[in-house]
Amino acid sequence: MTGPDRALDEPLLKELTPAITAVLVRRGVDFATAEDAVQEALLQAALSWPDQRPADPKGWLVTVAWRKFLDAHRSEASRRDREERVEAEPPPGPAEVVDDTLRLFFLCAHPSLTPASAVALTLRAVGGLTTRQIARAYLVPETTMAQRISRAKRTVAGVRFDEPGDPATVRRVLYLVFNEGYTGDVDLAAEAIRLTRQLASMTDDEETAGLLALMLLHHARRPARTRPDGSLVPLVEQDRSRWDTALIAEGVVILQAALARDRLGEFQAQAAIAALHADAPRAEETDWPQIVEWYDELLRLTGSPVVALNRAVAVGEADGAAAGLAALAGVDPDLPRRTAASAYLHEKAGDLPTAARLYADAARSATNLAERLHLTRQAARIGQALRG
Repeated sequence: MTGPDRALDEPLLKELTPAITAVLVRRGVDFATAEDAVQEALLQAALSWPDQRPADPKGWLVTVAWRKFLDAHRSEASRRDREERVEAEPPPGPAEVVDDTLRLFFLCAHPSLTPASAVALTLRAVGGLTTRQIARAYLVPETTMAQRISRAKRTVAGVRFDEPGDPATVRRVLYLVFNEGYTGDVDLAAEAIRLTRQLASMTDDEETAGLLALMLLHHARRPARTRPDGSLVPLVEQDRSRWDTALIAEGVVILQAALARDRLGEFQAQAAIAALHADAPRAEETDWPQIVEWYDELLRLTGSPVVALNRAVAVGEADGAAAGLAALAGVDPDLPRRTAASAYLHEKAGDLPTAARLYADAARSATNLAERLHLTRQAARIGQALRG
């Protein structure tokens, strides 16, 4: 496709890809072969649609993909059985889209897959991204990502498509995608939000709604989260006028509807904490006591040491640095970011020499450049204050 037609049709093709793949898989085609057939159909669409776009794009793609599959396997003994099976299929229509796409979500996040493989397969089959785009997003060679996706396809090849899926596993995969943020030429945070919206529209599930609310509330702060040089801006220092108020309002509405169902889950609790941060016009007006209460709920739900770490920092804000350090004492000392939290609380307590040392220690063990630069600057800032 070229020019305006390409810009018009690419989003539609991306949206339809998982539904078409799911139709073929439900008809008995193995996952890898189904996706190959769909890709062939998409290529044909790219050539044909600029001249004459079909009235029913989904039906056209299903028909072409099925023919591509039959052509590729016409010499196999099973061809007649497969063709007889498709004759009994109802014609594609709107009722298939939700059911089939939801099943494809479940298949791509199957428990037999590693988290990395589930993420890659979800982005490829459900998200409609190319292998090259996914590889660039995760900063790995395209051949490496292609091998990862191929292994994932082989792993789920024997999975029955009518087995019930696990929404919790799908949510975990989407959350992993969201946390990658923006790398390469793909905005993974935006992609995760798009897919979570799709999942939420297909399920009546308060935790999926909670996940969507959490993503929207965090994404709303994105414009203020980094400086022009790429360094991190702590929440307390962010310019709140740059937060996206429309995303915040949408996230809060979705969260309130989910909480009203009184079936609390961890993503709803996390979203409630994010909403309290978003509700404060200034950092010093943050309702830290209520945030601690939500961390208590989240810790009860998850037992996560990371939650315990974040709770200790919140306790330090609500009840003072000494209380925060006391809460932090019960957190595993080897936990990532524990040293940085300890540095912050020691600084808050007025123990600047210890804070400077801990910031420097935390910088050395930071897992990404932006975090390392931020912690190094914190150590240098306090060191300069001590010398001055």
